[in-house]
Order: sequence, then C-alpha cells, then structure tokens
Amino acid sequence: MAALWRALRALRALPAGARGRSAGPPGAVTLPRPLGADAHDEEAMLVAQRKNPDYHGFSAEPDADALNMRAVFLASISVAIVLGSVFVHYLPDYGLQQWARREAEIQVRERERRGLPLLTSNYYDPKRLPLPPPE
Repeated sequence: MAALWRALRALRALPAGARGRSAGPPGAVTLPRPLGADAHDEEAMLVAQRKNPDYHGFSAEPDADALNMRAVFLASISVAIVLGSVFVHYLPDYGLQQWARREAEIQVRERERRGLPLLTSNYYDPKRLPLPPPE
C-alpha cells in the first residue's frame, strides 16, 4: 500500500505535460503524427486545457481532480464487481431447483429401500382414492 501512495505522490510531482511521455531523449519514442499535423498544435491544446480543464468535482486542482476521479472510479468498479458477485453467489434457490433435486433424490432412495419401482403409472395410490361408483 505504501508503494501505491509513493507512486501517486510521484505522479502528482510530475509537471502537467510530462505524464505519458518517455523519460528518454525527445527523439527516442515519438508517435507518428497524422499528415498535415502541426507540431505546435499540442502546445495550443495544453494551453487550452489549462485554461478550461476537465472538472470532475473532486478537487480544484486539475491534476489532483483527475487523479481522485480515477481512484474513485477504480474503487467503485472494484466494489461493484466484488459486492455484485457476492450478492449473486448468495441469492436464494431460484425456482426451488436445488430443493426439488434433493427431494427427488430422497424419494428415489426411499423407494429403493422399500423395493418399490421408481416410477409408476399412478401418481396417487388408487386404493386410497375415493372413486365414484362404476355406474
């Protein structure tokens, strides 16, 4: 955990334009520019972002605001995944499927113990049913 906080502090200490760039010489790692793109467009974009920063509501400082927004987003997604999976795991037996399976296994064992067939053509015992007279 301490390493994470050191990394976050190191990110805050970097100047605004240094994030996401190589620490080596300027020509070591460069992304190809689209045809007709001006090399100074990036500087104008940085000036515009400093003038009108994206505001997420976590801090008045743009860098701290973006960092806090990412941390909250990561934590909330992680909590949603963990708590969501725990909730789904502990849901009750939907449609009583597990209960029906256990009950069927008990019935099969009981019929095997008594020597009765597992299935019969009559759902109820016809001797116990009050039938109307054959007329």
